[in-house]
Amino acid sequence: MPPSTAPLSLRSHAPRDPHSVSAWSLIKPYWVSKEWRIAWTLLIAIIAMDLVTVRITVFLNSWSAQFYNALQTKDVRDFPHLMIVFSGIVAALIVLFVYRRYLSQMLGFRWRQWLTDQFLREWLGERAFYRIERDRLADNPDQRISDDLQSLATTTLSLSLDLLSTVVTLVTFIFILWTLAGALTVTLGGKPLVVPGYMVWAAALYALGGSFVMQKLGHPLVSINYQQQRVEADFRFGLIRVRENAEQIAFYDGMRTEENNAKTIFARIRDNWWRIMKYTKRLSFVLSFYSNIAFIFPIAVAAPKYFAGAYTMGVLMQVRSAFSTVSDSFSWFINSYGTLVEWRATVNRLREFKRVIHTTHLKESVLPATEHGGINLHFVDAPTLTTRGLKLALPNGTPLTTIGDVAIEPGSRWLVRGASGAGKSTLLRAFAGLWPFGDGAIDAPVDAHMMFVPQQSYLPIGTLKAALAYPAPADAYDDEACREALRTCRLEDYAARLAESAHWTRVLSPGEQQRLAAARVLLHKPDFLFLDEATSALDAENEARIYRLFDEHLPKTAIVSVAHREALAAFHPHTLEVERSGERAVA
Repeated sequence: MPPSTAPLSLRSHAPRDPHSVSAWSLIKPYWVSKEWRIAWTLLIAIIAMDLVTVRITVFLNSWSAQFYNALQTKDVRDFPHLMIVFSGIVAALIVLFVYRRYLSQMLGFRWRQWLTDQFLREWLGERAFYRIERDRLADNPDQRISDDLQSLATTTLSLSLDLLSTVVTLVTFIFILWTLAGALTVTLGGKPLVVPGYMVWAAALYALGGSFVMQKLGHPLVSINYQQQRVEADFRFGLIRVRENAEQIAFYDGMRTEENNAKTIFARIRDNWWRIMKYTKRLSFVLSFYSNIAFIFPIAVAAPKYFAGAYTMGVLMQVRSAFSTVSDSFSWFINSYGTLVEWRATVNRLREFKRVIHTTHLKESVLPATEHGGINLHFVDAPTLTTRGLKLALPNGTPLTTIGDVAIEPGSRWLVRGASGAGKSTLLRAFAGLWPFGDGAIDAPVDAHMMFVPQQSYLPIGTLKAALAYPAPADAYDDEACREALRTCRLEDYAARLAESAHWTRVLSPGEQQRLAAARVLLHKPDFLFLDEATSALDAENEARIYRLFDEHLPKTAIVSVAHREALAAFHPHTLEVERSGERAVA
């Protein structure tokens, strides 16, 4: 527990404006973090390579004029030299391409790793992951952390660098095209009109027209792609559920039901995919028309001056190359539209996820519990765990039960009983700081080690020792202590398997899992132990033996057990009867 006597209010924040989390707020932190030197060094190196590539492209444009002039004049002497120069240009471009991609992948992964660390810390910190699931605030957080963060880092980097390179290329080749193409004189109303750099204006109008049509037809794809990411994640999660619960499904012979459920979810993928296909078809028409016309459009625009003798064939090809480069630069929005749509959908998912992580944090407050509602958890310098006017409610505000004032002394034993749904497990959630709904206060001893054991304890995938020591690291206890705890709880067969890695939830029977949880308790030796039907899978003899072990090894530990079996009353001198519908619990 934190070393503080200030209360922790369990009242939830009101949701903030969803637009308060911007795309920039997701992108900026990495570039000003402790990794900023490495990040900016890699970024500057990539930008430098892009600038060199643009410079070589300019040289290649000039080379093309000489090459086509040599072909037109059948200049045998210059042709071999020009081919050697071209070989050097290609070699330089290949080296730049390979290392630029290598450094971009390095920077993209470092950014993703940093983002993943930050989001994991925020998602798992302050139990935000639990509140998100409890209140159903966001779907598939696993996908948002694993897939969306990768997409944010790599796609943002790719788009940004591509845009920067495009701008530099555009500025450079606008000057070249403006100079090469010269002005065009047209007659309007009998008066000559001079259009300087007319090829540049033609390229700009061509690209802007295409961009307008693309945006007009394709803007719904942002929301459709967002939906596609969600339904794909739902489908994957459903399949994972089948794998995780294979035995239970097989016992129930529920294969047909699971197949139908999977097909129902996949139908959503199909329906949304048809929507994507419909809009993609429209965009494909535009892109195909745009790209095919772009092949001949610059020659058609430059043809009048070529036929008038203003250009040689080499200059015409140079103008065509420069026009294509300028047009492609102006067309960055068109060429990147599909990527931008996916990026926007990813950013929206992460904005939503970031918002719910922070809006579900518990509010630290110095205010006492009042009639305004909410449960305050105080950490006090006292050995006793007490409740003061504690009332539990459902998330919709409906009263659940009234606990009133209870004092749990060190070493005491409490049995919590009541009908199913009366609020017994909810009381334990309130003690753990997981239930904000209700009123009153809980005073917990500062620095007390509290341990909560549910009916089915979580067993991480890994070594048996790691599962036994959880949530402490595996090396927190020596092997002999772990083996002794297993033997004490009648798990002798597993004492020699501490280093073995497995999915222990599948390996151990429900009874063995509960005995492993008891062995975990003996290792941790908590000050307060809360058991929620934690021995329900054991026979009466083994259940009684576990409680005798707790009495023998944990005499100073206060134990609060939620259970239905009358036999457990013999191990608990104190009883708390919990009744539903706001009736006061009886101690």
